[in-house]
Amino acid sequence: MSTKAIPIYLFLGFLEGGKTTFIQKTIADKKFGNGENILLILCEEGLEEYDFSQFSDKNVSLHVLEERSDLDEQILSKMAEDSDADIIVIEYNGMWHLTDLLLNKPDNWKVFQTVFIADASSFSAYDQSFKSLVIDKLNVCDVVVFNRYANRADVNELHKAVRSVNRRAEIYYEADNGMMIVDDIEDPLPFNIEAPVIVIKDSDFAVWYGDIMNDAAKYHGKTVRFKAMITSRPELPENVFAVGRFIITCCEEDMQFCWFVALYNRYYPVQGEKWAAVTADITVQHHETENINIPLLKITDLCECDPPEPKTATFS
Repeated sequence: MSTKAIPIYLFLGFLEGGKTTFIQKTIADKKFGNGENILLILCEEGLEEYDFSQFSDKNVSLHVLEERSDLDEQILSKMAEDSDADIIVIEYNGMWHLTDLLLNKPDNWKVFQTVFIADASSFSAYDQSFKSLVIDKLNVCDVVVFNRYANRADVNELHKAVRSVNRRAEIYYEADNGMMIVDDIEDPLPFNIEAPVIVIKDSDFAVWYGDIMNDAAKYHGKTVRFKAMITSRPELPENVFAVGRFIITCCEEDMQFCWFVALYNRYYPVQGEKWAAVTADITVQHHETENINIPLLKITDLCECDPPEPKTATFS
C-alpha cells in the first residue's frame, strides 16, 4: 500500500447544483495538476457528463462509486494505486455524510481543499428540507460558490446560511455570465475575541463553538468564560472532562453533545452531569493525520450553577 501523501480536492453539494460543471472547469485549467496523474472519483452521477476531450493534455482516470459501502479504505487505496494518482478529485454525494468518507479514506489521503457548490435559486429549498446534510457540508468548507446567480436570490440569506455554521469560508456568487462576485458582507462575532476574558453568552454558545472549531488557531492563548455541562468519559483520564452543550442544528433528531477536552488541576468529582460557569485558558494542538487544529481547555475557575434556559444551544 502506497504511503505517499496525496492531496484531495473535495467538491460538495447536491444533485443538479453545478458540481460537475465546476469540476470540469477546474481540471481543464492549465494550472491544475499539470503533468500529474489525476484520479476523479464520482459518488453520484447527474445529468451533466464530463467532456474528457477538454482533458486531452492531462492524464485523468475516472472511477464511479455506486454505493456508500464502496467508501472503504482498501477499495479507495486500490483506485489510487491503479491510477498512480498524484491528485484526487472527489465529486461527493450530497446525501452521504462526510464522516462516511473521512473515517474510511486511506491515511495518506490529505484533504487539501473543500469546495461547496450550490444553485443560488434552489439552495434555500435544500437548506429547509435537508438542514443537517447542508450543515454537514458547509461546516468543513474552505470555499462556497453559489452559481446561477442573477440577482434572483437574497444574498443576505445565503450569507447567513453559511456564516451560521462556518465563519472561515470564502463565499462567492457566480453570475450567469460567469463573473464571480466576492461576498464582502461584514460579519462581526457577537462577543469580543480581543477581550482579556472572552465572555460567551448562553445564547451565543453554538456560534462560538462553530467558530472555534472552524478557526481554532485564533483562539490560541486566549481565556474564555462560558456556562456548560461537565461530565466524565471513560476514555478520558482523571480530572480531564468533557465540557460542552447539546447543540441543535435543525431539529431535535439532529441534536449532538458538542464538547471540548478540558483539564482541571484540582480534584473535582463528577458523577453524571453537572452545570458550571467555567473559565479556561485555550491552547491549540495540530492534528497531523486530519490536518486540523483542535482546541484544548485548561480550567482555571469553576463554579457550579443552574443550567441555561433553554439547555440546548442553537445557531439562530
